[in-house]
Amino acid sequence: MDALSLRPWLVLCRAPGIGAAAVHKLLETFPDPAQALAASPATLAAAGLSQAQITALRQCDEAAVERDLEWLSRPGRALIHWQDPRFPETLRRIAQPPLALFVHGDADLLAMPQIAIVGARHASAQGIENARAFAAELAARGFVVTSGLALGIDGAAHLGALETGYTVAVCGTGLDRVYPARHQALAREIAQRGALISEYPLGVAALAENFPRRNRLISGLSMGVLVVEAARESGSLISARYALEQGREVFAIPGSIHNPMARGCHALIRQGAKLVETVDDIFEEIGPLLGTRHASQEAGGVDRAHAPAQQDPASAIEREVLDALSDAPVVFDQLAERVRCPVDELQAVLTALELDGRIAMTAAGGYQRLVRS
Repeated sequence: MDALSLRPWLVLCRAPGIGAAAVHKLLETFPDPAQALAASPATLAAAGLSQAQITALRQCDEAAVERDLEWLSRPGRALIHWQDPRFPETLRRIAQPPLALFVHGDADLLAMPQIAIVGARHASAQGIENARAFAAELAARGFVVTSGLALGIDGAAHLGALETGYTVAVCGTGLDRVYPARHQALAREIAQRGALISEYPLGVAALAENFPRRNRLISGLSMGVLVVEAARESGSLISARYALEQGREVFAIPGSIHNPMARGCHALIRQGAKLVETVDDIFEEIGPLLGTRHASQEAGGVDRAHAPAQQDPASAIEREVLDALSDAPVVFDQLAERVRCPVDELQAVLTALELDGRIAMTAAGGYQRLVRS
């Protein structure tokens, strides 16, 4: 779209103190936003705007709008506003829909079936692996995997999806910023092979109040939300609550009773979320809504959730160590009592297994076994 047609939408997005709800009401009177900006104060008041909101429309930051237009002029960037036919139909039906979406990447992905994967920032090693494996399988079967670019589960889900398909990252900042900063490289890769989206214009920082609002878009874009790990008080549970309010499916992966990051998932399951152990558990609920249920398999792809188990190359002592571990962390002294081998030999075996990705050391110094998908 040309700058002339985008400018009124950018002004509405940036007008301070005017939320999307007020703008949507304004558009009922003025289908063309340019007409709303040219209307008299009396006409705007009759359309439902307060005096403060009318003043805000007249005090738009023109320099910021010009920066928006310059950003949008580059390849792979778009503003998809409410009247744009590309605006996702799933978002039109949620409470408090956004006025517009800034997009960096492939905007066509927003029309594809999506499933959200969310969870703890401080996830366990097993949680990270679960998020990656589920995302890779779901993407291979035709879903766009949607998440929030956060550390932990979100990042793992994006990476897993990029292994086999596409991913969308919903951001809580303007798209000229990346939060968290350590996901700069991941954000660049998503922009090249997926899409970054935000309802916030350029320059908006990572304010705490932005992220719960971002979560309503993650669930709103998706057919269902999979929670991989979450504490009892977690932003991921906000996404699950939005999903329920929006009529979406909610799925949760159970974990060890000793893992505090599993308690949020267990609470969701007690409240009616579907317990998930494999990707097929998700497809039982929403697979029929896709054009093909097992597109990747029909095309000769591998169903990793049911692939034949590979022969375990571990030595006898490695198998003994693996048998003594689970997803619940075990400290070194307890493990030494269970395995009963020389300490130096046990330490060497643990190091080899950790390098091989079969076990992981937790932040507290315990060891846990990783389940390979």
